[in-house]
Amino acid sequence: MKLFIKFYWLIYPILIVVFMLISDQLYKTDNFILKAGICAVLAFILSPRKKIIQTEKGKIKQITWLFLKNPIDLD
Repeated sequence: MKLFIKFYWLIYPILIVVFMLISDQLYKTDNFILKAGICAVLAFILSPRKKIIQTEKGKIKQITWLFLKNPIDLD
């Protein structure tokens, strides 16, 4: 979990590259902008989100992700 906290911001670009490689194998298209746009949207949907939540103790930064059950506190 500590590794995820340090490098959660790398998941978005890694997902874009993975989706680009998958789309190259599945769909043969010459329009790079269309392919990159679709891959960026898919990566944005599946990437983790950083939220700032106001609590009684103050503001807390949390990371939420589709594949995590509970949010992770950064502070």
